[in-house]
Amino acid sequence: MTFLSSLSQPRKLILDGATGTELNRRGVDTGLPLWSANALLTDRDSKILQQIHEDYLRAGADIITTNTFRTHRRALAPSGNADRALELTSRAVTIARGAIINVNVDSPKFIAGSISTLEDCYRPDLVPSDEELRAEHAERIGHLVQCGVDLILIETINTIREAAVMAKLAVETGLPVVVSFVCDREGKILSGETLTDAANRLLPLDISVIGVNCGPTTDLVEPLAELRQACGADFPLIAYGNIGYADDKVGWVNTDAENPQTYCQHVSQWQVKIVGGCCGTTPEHIRQLKLMLK
Repeated sequence: MTFLSSLSQPRKLILDGATGTELNRRGVDTGLPLWSANALLTDRDSKILQQIHEDYLRAGADIITTNTFRTHRRALAPSGNADRALELTSRAVTIARGAIINVNVDSPKFIAGSISTLEDCYRPDLVPSDEELRAEHAERIGHLVQCGVDLILIETINTIREAAVMAKLAVETGLPVVVSFVCDREGKILSGETLTDAANRLLPLDISVIGVNCGPTTDLVEPLAELRQACGADFPLIAYGNIGYADDKVGWVNTDAENPQTYCQHVSQWQVKIVGGCCGTTPEHIRQLKLMLK
């Protein structure tokens, strides 16, 4: 079964939970600017990253997100690793694929190639020119396709402009494309734009799924309702919330603000096709999601 055919099935799909914060929980340095990409440089045997993927699969995830959020040239440059973008992207995808093989799952599992903004995903004012966006995202997307992902997950995006460039490039590859925005407490994209405008701009590009991520679960109900109104009753939506808060030095501070049961109570209010977890969530959150959806 392909990812697109799975979207037409009645049941919801489960995305995995956080990778970066889970690496941090397990002792991997995820300090900025590399964030989760540090694991690809320091965990030489990749045992911790692969174990995280495997834990999410055993918890019930249908979709595994590659650890490629910051394996692009611009993000790697400050550490002197800009020329290793393809190498590290390939390693991340291989690890995700290895986890699926190792767990020996009995149902289709999909590898989502993760990419986000070229600059800080919480700073829409830093979005580069369209020319830079096209050139650098084309390389990132090309790397993911070359490495064999099943779909492109464009996540934590803060402007419609960057989202549109990324989505157009990704759709041109022929792979399914998922686009997810990060919003403020009022339900607008961090740029101040509306999700209705985002849907109107992106749906004609033939993306497969649209949604929101990396916001508190309590803040996602209204943005999702707006997207449902803009996209229609049948278009697939995705949502995955966070637990904790962003930090300029370490990237993210984990908290236990929402235990898995509480998280699921909030998720039960979302009318979406794909649910999962963003920063701060764990395999146990995904396990409880799986039990709830049964």
